[in-house]
Amino acid sequence: MSVRVDKWLWSVRICKTRPVATDLCKRHKVNIDGQEVKPSRVVSVGQVIVVRKDGLSWQYRVLKCIDKRVGAVLVKECCEDITPQAEKDKLALIKGGWVPRRAKGEGRPTKKERRDMDRTMNL
Repeated sequence: MSVRVDKWLWSVRICKTRPVATDLCKRHKVNIDGQEVKPSRVVSVGQVIVVRKDGLSWQYRVLKCIDKRVGAVLVKECCEDITPQAEKDKLALIKGGWVPRRAKGEGRPTKKERRDMDRTMNL
């Protein structure tokens, strides 16, 4: 069975809605085996999908090709999270408030804000 990458991302609950999954693909945030993909790219079992989302690179191995959204418990049968521990540690820093984040729509940081962010990141 073959399924589109945007539909697979939605069905295994990586993306909340299918248009969000399609948008990630169009913005070149999804790679399959090292190649940027379009939303219509076909996914097959055993491929590694890298999704750059929320400032992190999440990696998943396809275990089963599905096109219907499944419950959170059944997701483990369809994909395997192979994200490196270093990326998961970054998530803990971001959620813990150690990494400065700007709210969407605030624009670029000023020179002073940028220096402060760099100082914080290099601790």
